[in-house]
Amino acid sequence: MSELTFEQMLEESLKTIHTGEVVEGTVIDVKPEEIILNIGYKSDGILTRNEYTNEPNVDLTTVAKPGDTMEVKVLKVNDGEGQVILTYKRLAADRGNKRIEEAYNNKEVLTAKVAQVLDGGLSVVIDEVRIFIPASLVSDVFEKDLTKYAGQEVQFVISEYNPKRRRYIGDRKQLLVAEKAEMQRKLLESIQVGDVVEGVVKNVTDFGAFIDIGGADGLLHISEMSWGRVENPRKVFKVGDKVKTFIKEISGTKIALSLKFEDANPWKNADEKYSVGTEVTGRVARMTDFGAFIELEPGVDALLHVSQISREHIEKPADVLKVGEEVTAKVVDFNSNDKKISLSIKALLSAESAAEQGDAVSVDIDEVIAAEEA
Repeated sequence: MSELTFEQMLEESLKTIHTGEVVEGTVIDVKPEEIILNIGYKSDGILTRNEYTNEPNVDLTTVAKPGDTMEVKVLKVNDGEGQVILTYKRLAADRGNKRIEEAYNNKEVLTAKVAQVLDGGLSVVIDEVRIFIPASLVSDVFEKDLTKYAGQEVQFVISEYNPKRRRYIGDRKQLLVAEKAEMQRKLLESIQVGDVVEGVVKNVTDFGAFIDIGGADGLLHISEMSWGRVENPRKVFKVGDKVKTFIKEISGTKIALSLKFEDANPWKNADEKYSVGTEVTGRVARMTDFGAFIELEPGVDALLHVSQISREHIEKPADVLKVGEEVTAKVVDFNSNDKKISLSIKALLSAESAAEQGDAVSVDIDEVIAAEEA
């Protein structure tokens, strides 16, 4: 019986390996582009940067050092030069696939850093598995620019899992929708009509502004923005403005807000300031064929009927007045219940026309408008 050589005995003491096998190795050398591991085989294993990660330009000396142990998968037992080629990223991807599958089945919330911002959405990586979050599922509101998410950690759930096509879709939107629904529920349980709340303007439209009051959006309608007249909400508010309002009405999940605080109501002392016989000065706010509406102060308009503008006959107010012009007149009627004031310039004319002062009339604005429309 022949004796075995040292090399033969050494080779028999070493394990055999196969392509696809998972082995544990000890790092014996690290270079920026590759890691060399002792895997208990007759040849050392080579782990290149490309087989370590999909991330570009990673310096491997920053992720491993001699003496570290790591699990890798055998990619090739012999690369033609007697070297064993190893892969870490494919082993991680296999385990990542299992991780993603479990998360998909359990509807688990995952957290990952955004690796790349694409034209159509965001790309994140979990255990070397790349997951795509479409732009439509990034947020519960439309976002044109997604670059703000670059490098940020985001939470999402897996809404589609297809390993055969390597298609993994993440959904962040449903988490935000659920979170806001819970915040809205808690808010609606804690507020009531009349409460003063602070919020931030989220959107401004022609008819009002939507304000986030901490869990839900309330509508501040244009008619509730001021006791005075607001022509264009965009001239009053912009997105991001902080606003203190009060809750005017709650209907289901709809919240109506108002800035018309009662202590600032211009009609509170109007009966004193605009009693009959008082001489007042105001600005022409708008005109119709039957008269001009004079703004005495924000929120208080009075009607100067066409018959009370001059002693001479006037066809329509626009013949002698223009919007923005200041006029002085006398209060000839005050109706606190209907918040209506009637003015007359004729009542201020010279004493020799005192008889005409009796022509000053009390005008019901609604009746005049109805008659004109008829």
